[in-house]
Amino acid sequence: MLHYLQGLPYFIAYLVAAIILLVAFMYCYSRITPHHEWQLIREGNAAAATAYGGSILGFTIPLYSAMANSISFVDFILWGVVAFIVQLATFFGVKLFLRKQGESLSQHITEGHQAYGILMASIAVAVGLLNAASMTW
Repeated sequence: MLHYLQGLPYFIAYLVAAIILLVAFMYCYSRITPHHEWQLIREGNAAAATAYGGSILGFTIPLYSAMANSISFVDFILWGVVAFIVQLATFFGVKLFLRKQGESLSQHITEGHQAYGILMASIAVAVGLLNAASMTW
């Protein structure tokens, strides 16, 4: 019966590593954005919660793909870091695009403009899905 649990150490290692990567992503993302997600969320700002939630999903989807398709633990970690970087780059890409349009993503989110929160979340999830699909081989 114990042979059924042979994979338990690997399960724990992958799960703990994924949670660490997720928490690190959430921390880094909230630090690099000019607006303060947690404060805005505490104040009931739905735009901030939507954008932040979308970025978390946009990171977690390719992290799942890396976990499911990796050939080793190190491979999983490396592809998790790639997903991390791609999702942070997505925020900066959207921010830059809107800046060229004369708009500030962070200002819109801080002011609670839900359309911008939904836009950011949608782009983050879309890029996350493309990122995840790119990790299958």
